[in-house]
Amino acid sequence: MAFGKMVGDSFAFAKEGLIGKWMKWVLLLIATILLALPLMGYQLRIFRGETPSPDVENWGTLFIDGIKYLIICIIYAIPIIIILFLTWSPLVIAEMAGNLKEMSNSQLVGLESGMLLCIVVAIIIALFEFIGIVRFARTGSMGEAFNFRAILATIGKIGWFSYIIGLIIMMVIIGIIEFICILIPVIGTLILFILIPVIVLFQARYLCLLYESAGTA
Repeated sequence: MAFGKMVGDSFAFAKEGLIGKWMKWVLLLIATILLALPLMGYQLRIFRGETPSPDVENWGTLFIDGIKYLIICIIYAIPIIIILFLTWSPLVIAEMAGNLKEMSNSQLVGLESGMLLCIVVAIIIALFEFIGIVRFARTGSMGEAFNFRAILATIGKIGWFSYIIGLIIMMVIIGIIEFICILIPVIGTLILFILIPVIVLFQARYLCLLYESAGTA
């Protein structure tokens, strides 16, 4: 798989969509401030394969699509929430009771094991969730976001190794951008906020290309 071409295409997509189109950039920042719901709805438009990047309009639709997107994410997060509740509730109870220092080593090990399990489960969920979200965008059916047979078939066509490497590349690139911004004193957080539209367009286009590499409409 031509990962370099996918990365270049995705950055070109973000550049074409934002450079010189400052009002769109501002509107996407406003969409971020509004609980990110319109921004999530906007991502779905890119996941549908719209190119070049669409204008930021029809805010009611963006909000509704964003809420649907959020619901799907929450449902996918349920296993992680359950694990966190089961492993961390003893810590919360002990702290509320003032017995935090009396927790046994086995309980502390349980907390660490719970965090490790959460990380593993989150990675597994993400593999399905990325494709599920694009399926929802393409079909308009929330149920298709959880059509695991179809999701597995899509990943199989991409190739598990290629799919995982592709996601790692995407996350590393985004991580580097975020890390560099955080290192900038005083204004780093502000710069990262300003760059959110760039990151969103890049990520959405990249995932769209990764999905389409399976030859799936």
